[in-house]
Amino acid sequence: MPYASLVVPAFNAAATLSQTLVSLCSQTFRDLEVIVVNDGSTDDTARIATEAAKSDPRIRLVEQGNRGLAGARNSGIAAATGTVVGLCDADDLWMPEKLAAHVAHLDAAPHVGLSYAGSALIDDAGRRIGHAQRPRLRGITASHVFKRNPVGNGSTPVFRRAALEALAYRPQGETERDWVFDETFRQSEDIECWLRFSLTTDWSLEGLPGLLTEYRLNAGGLSARTDAQLAAWERMITKLRPTAPDFFARHEDAARAYQLRYLARRAVSGGEGHAAMDYVRRAHRLSKIPLIEEPMRTLATAGAAFALGRLGRDPLQLMACLRPRARA
Repeated sequence: MPYASLVVPAFNAAATLSQTLVSLCSQTFRDLEVIVVNDGSTDDTARIATEAAKSDPRIRLVEQGNRGLAGARNSGIAAATGTVVGLCDADDLWMPEKLAAHVAHLDAAPHVGLSYAGSALIDDAGRRIGHAQRPRLRGITASHVFKRNPVGNGSTPVFRRAALEALAYRPQGETERDWVFDETFRQSEDIECWLRFSLTTDWSLEGLPGLLTEYRLNAGGLSARTDAQLAAWERMITKLRPTAPDFFARHEDAARAYQLRYLARRAVSGGEGHAAMDYVRRAHRLSKIPLIEEPMRTLATAGAAFALGRLGRDPLQLMACLRPRARA
């Protein structure tokens, strides 16, 4: 059996899947399998994965009807045989040394169940745009995960299998496999998983220095409805609050203020000035902690939101001050 399993959820990913598979099969740590989960695609995703498997037998294809990103990840994790399990979405890329670094990290730190690293941001054409997710790496508590999500995105984590087993659960009515990600979420499934990991298992999260993932920002992502994102985030809190009511009582307002600040930035990116101003106002009323902990970033967000909302400035010009680094 391979030591590492790399899970690639793929839905209509024909435009980028080949590049993703090349990046995963080019890892300097060679003892791996790549599991592509075709999540009911209607394009050439399955054909591309099948052709890739002919040239590299470490690739295998799992077919299923559409279950969403969380469902595709769960199917891939269930099919994985490795001692460690990494995730990479079908439009993102791994640097060649990424897996080796995480394997060494997990070997050296037996308390760590989820290892992650920073990500360089790329555009639709795969070009780095000069911004990156550079998260906190050490001393991660559940409050850090709740407020600032240091894991960052779903293409950076590498799990120890024992930690996945501690995190997994079988919801009522599920007959096929356990869930690691909650398949009832179509947004906020990542943060729900990372926070549940922190609150309900004894494993630690810890990061590695460097930008080991290339995370693709697609043009459609900027136009995603921020109100729907907020609703999913609030549903995540409603779900997890009973697991640690004291924790949520202490940290919920500050975390919500951080989330509203993030949504304000997304609204600016989408040219929604009035929505951005509303998010900034609501965040400020809830908690001053983002302003105290990250004054420059918080003030830059407020300035961009009000400039767009009041003056109608071009949001693309405003992004220069909005993105000294991407949200971690």
